Amino acid sequence: MLGGGMRQAGVLAAAGLIAIRSMPALLEYDHQRARLLATKLAALPGVGLDLASVQTNIVYFEVDDAAGLVTACARRGVRLNAMGPSTVRAVTHHQVDDAGVAKAVSVIAEVIAMRSLEPAVAVEGAAS
Repeated sequence: MLGGGMRQAGVLAAAGLIAIRSMPALLEYDHQRARLLATKLAALPGVGLDLASVQTNIVYFEVDDAAGLVTACARRGVRLNAMGPSTVRAVTHHQVDDAGVAKAVSVIAEVIAMRSLEPAVAVEGAAS
């Protein structure tokens, strides 16, 4: 009635079967890596993070400029999401291993350090 159809439904079904059969056992590792990531991020200057809020594979943390951090990290191969002006979201998954967590922390720390060394930009019309 609506037209179209799915011809290769088996490909989608195979992915679903893998997700159901294999991935739940790996979730524990995703959660452990998120906890590790959160612990290391919380120790960085300029990062606000409530460790008690990290219960799954999602880590939210606060920085001065979320969009700037996300953009700079993406250029270095670390993908994050800006969830507002100061909130950043990082998510671990089965393709993120311990080396990936270490790289993410290193890159985030480097970007924060570089941004803190940048001179403040004067805003036109601001009182001195």
